[in-house]
Amino acid sequence: MENIEKIRHSLSHIMAAAVLEFFPKAKLGIGPAIENGFYYDFDLKEKIVPEDLPKIEAKMREILKNEIIFKARRITKQKARAMFKDQPYKLELIKKLAGKTVSAYQSNGFIDLCKGPHIKTSKEILPDAFKLTRVAGAYWQGDEKKPMLQRIYGLAFSSKRELDEFVSRQEEAEKRDHRILGKNLDLFVFSDLVGKGLPLFTEKGSVIRRELERFIVDEEIKRGYKHVYTPDLARVELYKTSGHYPYYKETMYPVMKIDKEELILRPMTCPHHFQLYASRQHSYRELPYRIAELAKQFRYEKSGELTGLIRVRSFCLADAHIIVQKEKAVEEINNVLDLIDYAASVLGLETGVNYRYQLSLGDRKDSKKYYKDDKAWDFAENVLRTVLIQRKAPYFEAEKEAAFYGPKIDIQMKNFAGIENTAFTVQYDFVMPKRFNLYYIDKDNAKKEPIVIHRSSIGAIERIMAFLIEHYAGALPVWLSPVQAWVIPVGDQHLEYCRKFGAELSEAKIRVEVKDEPETLGHKIREGEMQKVPYLLVIGDKEIAENSVSVRFRSKVLGRKNTEDFKVRLIEKIKSHKLD
Repeated sequence: MENIEKIRHSLSHIMAAAVLEFFPKAKLGIGPAIENGFYYDFDLKEKIVPEDLPKIEAKMREILKNEIIFKARRITKQKARAMFKDQPYKLELIKKLAGKTVSAYQSNGFIDLCKGPHIKTSKEILPDAFKLTRVAGAYWQGDEKKPMLQRIYGLAFSSKRELDEFVSRQEEAEKRDHRILGKNLDLFVFSDLVGKGLPLFTEKGSVIRRELERFIVDEEIKRGYKHVYTPDLARVELYKTSGHYPYYKETMYPVMKIDKEELILRPMTCPHHFQLYASRQHSYRELPYRIAELAKQFRYEKSGELTGLIRVRSFCLADAHIIVQKEKAVEEINNVLDLIDYAASVLGLETGVNYRYQLSLGDRKDSKKYYKDDKAWDFAENVLRTVLIQRKAPYFEAEKEAAFYGPKIDIQMKNFAGIENTAFTVQYDFVMPKRFNLYYIDKDNAKKEPIVIHRSSIGAIERIMAFLIEHYAGALPVWLSPVQAWVIPVGDQHLEYCRKFGAELSEAKIRVEVKDEPETLGHKIREGEMQKVPYLLVIGDKEIAENSVSVRFRSKVLGRKNTEDFKVRLIEKIKSHKLD
């Protein structure tokens, strides 16, 4: 563990000691180091509010004025129980720990049940290189059935400069938070009456979805995919056959008993697509057989893990399953990554900057989670690794992250705050063809078993929307913008002309609004910029006389343009999905 991690862990103990100064009856949870900082969980009757954080932070600095020595201690469980007799969460941990002794760390007058490691002395902590940031609720040990504790988060770095730079990036990230922008720009809402993690898209948000869906469906059809529709639910037996049911049962919704059948909302689409393929016999000449769908899927996510559009309970996946000969796997996976890289480039995302690749491997020792076939695993992992190396793609390997039926390439998308989430995936599957008896007739007229490549080209529509809203700070490329232009009259006498021009743009399938509200020109321009409308088109006497329009684009004044020339160029820009 690097020294900064020890510093962060040690600061969590110092914070706990400071909190006890203000709330001596607090029950202590745990306080580990985390990425960029630390946290500690507390159970107390009083509510810790943001206004308490500066006071706690000041107390921490006061404690640090006197040198603190962190001493590791090994004590018997009996002594530990006596020491922590008033701390129920510590007693619960002691009970679960193996052996007759437990590890604790003493830092002057504060002692905590902890395996460490810690710094030796508080002199290693710079008093101006840490900061308490927020309070949040957190279930004890992440279990919704256990008590909700109050968690205080803090940041800690090796220098004040690093802390200041991180805080600055975080402040910019907050401005780009898709949840805030989604509300301010009227793109989507959540309703407690509808349910947690179930977004409702407004008219404007639905435009963004529809444009993304049209783009990827058209591109996939162009590349030989057969786009289909399959049901949003299926018999449980389908998922038992695939093997998903025992592996993903905890993230599936409850079984519905209808007549004599047991049905379930689908958490994935592949078994449906396999039934389409298996509905008739196929020749080797038809392979690769690419089945694609914008598929609604339903997965149970814990309340504490729901995050705007990033993590939801119902989502639409740009999904596909490719049945192909084993010997053509490298070629087809390259085709898939070509599509993903192309789609990402159209969306303005760069390999190595906005996303990188993770080669997710299995664990041969874990036969309960992973299908047992070492030879198949070796071959599949080597195929994916070969593809990434040949493409000179920025990637890293991650153990125990594969699907149960084979390894995968996860495209890890990084948001403005530097947080990575899996956006798209490419999975090599050597198990499902066996379970569903998928085959093709080869040149020698014999039945052969194919492999399946599972892939999502732009991932879940909800998640990619969130990434794009944050990436562009709400100012989406023109082709994706819910409203592409406002036509603004200088005065009431120009309104009729503006309406006529607006109708021409609308007829050309440009999303336009004519701003006829009784507000000043300046007010309308400011409002349009706040609403991230790309083009603000102002029309007054001169523009009408010259058959022109005064163009503002993203706060930049571009001057007067001929109306017909402007319309033609805007149509071309939208059709070609050009970036701003």
